[in-house]
Amino acid sequence: MTLRRQIATAVAAISVLVAVAVGLLVHQAMVRQHVDQARGSALTALDAALGGYSRDGDVTAGGRHAAVDDPALPGRLRALATEGHRGSLLAQGPEGESMWAAGAVRDGVLSVRIDFAQDRQAIADLDRIILITVTASVFTTVLVGVLVADRISRRLRTAATAARGIASGRTDTRIGELVDGQDEVADLAAAVDLMSRELHRRLEDEQRFTADVAHELRTPLTGLVTAAELLPPGRPTQLVQNRVQALRGLVEDLLEVSRLDADAELPDLSAVPLERAVRRTVTLTGLEVAVEVATEVAADTSVRTDLRRLDRILGNLLLNADRHGGGTIHLRVDGRRITVRDHGPGFPDELLRDGPQRFRTSVRERGKGHGLGLTIAQGHSRVIGATLTFTNHPDGGALATLTLPPAPAAPEDGPAPAE
Repeated sequence: MTLRRQIATAVAAISVLVAVAVGLLVHQAMVRQHVDQARGSALTALDAALGGYSRDGDVTAGGRHAAVDDPALPGRLRALATEGHRGSLLAQGPEGESMWAAGAVRDGVLSVRIDFAQDRQAIADLDRIILITVTASVFTTVLVGVLVADRISRRLRTAATAARGIASGRTDTRIGELVDGQDEVADLAAAVDLMSRELHRRLEDEQRFTADVAHELRTPLTGLVTAAELLPPGRPTQLVQNRVQALRGLVEDLLEVSRLDADAELPDLSAVPLERAVRRTVTLTGLEVAVEVATEVAADTSVRTDLRRLDRILGNLLLNADRHGGGTIHLRVDGRRITVRDHGPGFPDELLRDGPQRFRTSVRERGKGHGLGLTIAQGHSRVIGATLTFTNHPDGGALATLTLPPAPAAPEDGPAPAE
């Protein structure tokens, strides 16, 4: 149940219970009132009939429904009067529901009957009024509850949408600008805005620190590369040059990550033959990769993307599979979807849960770090509008899936393109 339905259901249930309880109380009070009035009238008429009967044997003072030994008199009341008591009883008889009052006389039992049909009709009319009032009040209350719940739900949905935007990277979003009011929802929006501002500030500080470190390292690193190239040939020189090149690659990766984090990258889109681009990337990596192309994908199928960034994404995925996987790397092209699978232990749970994290460069254990390669691949995927997901294959091994965006539809009618 959504919050709106929960509030509406609770309001409806409470309204129905309250309305039914009040209706029953009013009904019982009115029934008791009419019964007491009819009983009082019957006993008064009985007293008048007994007085007239004792004086001159005339019972007409008790009304036209006064009689001695009336055969319609209920047996319970007759037995009570026979024992010398006076009493009254509301009972159903041949002439309808009536209020009876009876007392003993020397010749038998004197009884008076008061018709209760009008009272019963008045009670039925009152019940209809109560039912209409209860229905109207419940409908009005539920409608007001639904409107209030809808407003609360709408404001919470707005806040949730903005919070998801913050989680996706738009940390400059402010929920307080979208949610009005001075209630708890507004307090929640203000708290989330405060968290968003603080998060945005910390992310900016971290990105700025990364970029500053990379730029500061670049200048001495250039001199270090030059100095390493001037060393005399030999094994030690080769080791130094290899380490220098590794450090240079790390600094370039840091600069690339900082540019991607700052959203300063713009794609250079063009029509790219997908199969040839994939095989070209595999060739550039120098790795042994089993490339499979779905039979329904034509050899000249093209996609509109950034070739340099596509190379970077696939290259990082293949290098990651080679570094952490085992056995043959499988790459499959199926339409706009490209999958890279290795036969290693698979992606760690924290990567599947949180995605690639920056600066986890330890490669000793697969479960504790994955370097910058996957982070850069995910950043370039975002730039070209592609989707990069990480899962583990049911038969073992890590599985990365790159889904390229669809090419924009060509206009149906228009001038032919110039040669």
